[in-house]
Amino acid sequence: MDPDCPACPCPTPKALCAAVICTALCHPFSPLWNGFNLFHPIPTNKLLVLTVATTETDGFKRFIRSARHFNYTIKVLGRGEKWRGGDYMSMPGGGQKVRLLKSTVFVIHSFLCQCVSVMGTVFSPRCSYDVVFASGPKELLKKFQQVGHKVVFSAENLIWPDRHLEDKHPHVREGKRFLGSGGFIGYAPNLKTMVADWTGKDNESDQLFYTKIYITPEKRKSINITLDSKCRLFQNLYGALDEVVLKFEDGRVRARNVMYDTLPVIVHGNGPTKINYLGNYIPQTWTFETGCTVCDEDQRLLSGLKSEYPLVVIGIFIQQPTPFVSVFFERLFNLKYPKDRLKLFIYNHEPHHEQHVHSFLEDHGTEYRGVKVIGPEEDMDSVTSRNLGFDTCRQDIDCEYFFSLDAEVVLKNTDTLRILIEQNRPIIAPMITRPGKLWTNFWGALSADGYYARSEDYVDIVQGRRVGVWNVPYISSVYLVKATVLRTDLAAEDVFHSEALDPDMAFCRNVRDQGVFMFVTNRQEFGRMLSTENYKTNHLHNDLWQLFENPLDWEERYIHENYSRIMTEDIVETPCPDVYWFPIFTDIACKHLIEEMENYGQWSGDPNRRHSTCTIQGGYENVPTIDIHMNQIDFDKDWQKFLLDYVAPITEKMFPGYYTQALFDLAFVVRYKPDEQPSLRPHHDASTFTINIALNQVGTDFQGGGCRFLRYDCSITAPRKGWALLHPGRLTHYHEGLPTTEGVRYIAVSFVDP
Repeated sequence: MDPDCPACPCPTPKALCAAVICTALCHPFSPLWNGFNLFHPIPTNKLLVLTVATTETDGFKRFIRSARHFNYTIKVLGRGEKWRGGDYMSMPGGGQKVRLLKSTVFVIHSFLCQCVSVMGTVFSPRCSYDVVFASGPKELLKKFQQVGHKVVFSAENLIWPDRHLEDKHPHVREGKRFLGSGGFIGYAPNLKTMVADWTGKDNESDQLFYTKIYITPEKRKSINITLDSKCRLFQNLYGALDEVVLKFEDGRVRARNVMYDTLPVIVHGNGPTKINYLGNYIPQTWTFETGCTVCDEDQRLLSGLKSEYPLVVIGIFIQQPTPFVSVFFERLFNLKYPKDRLKLFIYNHEPHHEQHVHSFLEDHGTEYRGVKVIGPEEDMDSVTSRNLGFDTCRQDIDCEYFFSLDAEVVLKNTDTLRILIEQNRPIIAPMITRPGKLWTNFWGALSADGYYARSEDYVDIVQGRRVGVWNVPYISSVYLVKATVLRTDLAAEDVFHSEALDPDMAFCRNVRDQGVFMFVTNRQEFGRMLSTENYKTNHLHNDLWQLFENPLDWEERYIHENYSRIMTEDIVETPCPDVYWFPIFTDIACKHLIEEMENYGQWSGDPNRRHSTCTIQGGYENVPTIDIHMNQIDFDKDWQKFLLDYVAPITEKMFPGYYTQALFDLAFVVRYKPDEQPSLRPHHDASTFTINIALNQVGTDFQGGGCRFLRYDCSITAPRKGWALLHPGRLTHYHEGLPTTEGVRYIAVSFVDP
């Protein structure tokens, strides 16, 4: 792509050559005419590709990158002009392209050059990211010559913009019947003749103009126009997504039309259907041999940065009752990024979470550069809050990025913010998933009506078989936006508003309409998404009830960090014969369970208790305790799942050949106090085995306590907080609760397989 075009033998001005994308052949009457025809291939240095780009969008840059990859010569028309070609999404337009082409081919022809032109790689504010080259000039010219016509248009299955003209289109023996103006190739004299009669306005339809020429037999014949009906040169994607798949072969990637078994040279995401996932591969952007070839381009590395880190406004959105919000704020605080370069915009719509917001800001608010809180008392809707969050960054001259983060996001990677900034994309999201499901926070493709469509590579990306930075049409929940984008392309104050779409879809639609690319990266593990379904707020510590909905988060919060070592290491202790001692609960689990029971408050023995007194039914006698049962706080189903998931595997390891379904008649929290019930007399448990979990710490919370097994004269007098004792219930393990002499002792007890 030499700007002086030395390969062009025609006396074309350097300024014209320098900007062209089209193939040039000398005029037949020129002495340089070589008689190129079907039997004499057109030299690739004679090809000029014309495109219209009034603004240099992300799509335009991708188009140019694909052209350079194959060494096409490009001329950009309309650069710097205001786009007046209309809005393709709502009405026909594009006349500006015809005007620009007309003026260009007249200049080319006046210098006695005949030009094979690829047109329709057109970039306006609304369709600027929709074309890539899949192969080089040699293949394009060869296929063009094989058609045997002077002008070849791309073809479509759908007629637009005037359906009444359908019957006037010539029938084709096989393939697509209707003209698509998004791409065509032809000789300069023929193109000059074709556009000579254009007198329309810039916002009139180029598609209709070319269609009327094509359906008029005399003009079609004189200009020698035909359609690329089997997509050998051009692949229009609108209405044809199911026809196209990726073809990987010998380190190359092509788009293959499976209906006609062709390999189009140019791929065009026309209408509402854009390039989608195909542009992530073509040309050679990602292959199985190389992986991602562009992921490390144009990075903004923060390591070794001598100046201050970029200022980021983090927008936190709590829109509904959400589990583990306190953990969410812990992870926010643990992000590895200087706090003095972070400002917080917190939108909380839920009164239930005011305590969590207040607690976090009370502990850490002063460490951040600034904090703004929109609470439930302001009754602000989600759309307004998100628009306001963006505007907070726009209006702050120091703000370089806005990091949008929903409270449902479990952001495990503490380097997330730094990673996203270093990728240096206009808008980028870390991929987050839902465990065991194919749900993520991005869409791989769009359907023809602009909604979700699963791309060919979606599952491979989600499951990590393909790793990279992916251009996608939709992201949600967590993403980083450059402030420069907010102040230019997304300067409108209501980018989240739509009468028909939810805020995230409206935002992504506006982003796409402005020609701004959105990306998602799965190059690292980032985290997951919480389920907010069935989350109730009628308890003190509602997260305890999340074992079914969010089992991983429940485990991380409530299961002891050393629990996983039990099955692989020898950490289970045996303080007495056939009594096994192992870690099971975190301190938080113990704290929450105690506080939940005290908040409920209906302990047995209390004259104000609503429920009838319950007792421990031993093998020989009934032994009463001061307790609250799991079913009294509606925790019995969750408790059984806890026993089945976390206790049953230990039981089966310690007692080989015994398998439990973790059924229980009694599961309860016992409270021991010197002035209430300090101890428990000897008894058997009505169980095959018993689980006894210490919920607080001897020496700190109480004095005394413990358990003595009479048959073995073996006592455990220093129970560890969060550790469980597992022992047989009947016959062999007659036992008693030793006196608590000071403070309050709590234990969680379960009689399993009664």
